[in-house]
Amino acid sequence: MLVAAGVDHEAVAANVDESAVKLSLGEPRSITLDLAAAKALDVSRSRPGDWVIGSDSVVSVDGVRYSKPKDREQAAEHLRAFSGRTMLLSSAVALANSGKIGWSHPETARLEVRPLNEKFIQDYLDAEWPEVGYCVGVFRMEGRGVTLFDRIEGNYFAILGMPLLPLLGALRDRGLMAA
Repeated sequence: MLVAAGVDHEAVAANVDESAVKLSLGEPRSITLDLAAAKALDVSRSRPGDWVIGSDSVVSVDGVRYSKPKDREQAAEHLRAFSGRTMLLSSAVALANSGKIGWSHPETARLEVRPLNEKFIQDYLDAEWPEVGYCVGVFRMEGRGVTLFDRIEGNYFAILGMPLLPLLGALRDRGLMAA
């Protein structure tokens, strides 16, 4: 998304124990904010003066939070659990500089998953695995994941993994992109 938007950046992996944050009893929206901030802070501490972007997403269905599937069978289990239900996808982005958060923004989208039968699930995974194994929610909107849903409400970019439009505004406000 950043490349397509013309944001000059370097991808750097953060050293953050996401599982500890995800085990908290917080709401998905606050968990995504905490994770996005933790990632941005971790990288910014080793890059003084650089603005660092961190982001994360959490999916929940009926109050149960889901992480990326460990394998294809767990991906199928997740899809069975999502079938005919409302998925809430919370996504957040944070900007840090010199070990301090300078800005953050969360968004939550509602995705109505249509009823999925076993044949569809297996055919879908045949076509989309292993790529969807790296995705919370077991879908890619830019792929066949769009066929999982009857209705979607929310920011498209947040569904892709990061609230991009608010981030671009924050980058422009800080003079990090052309206004």
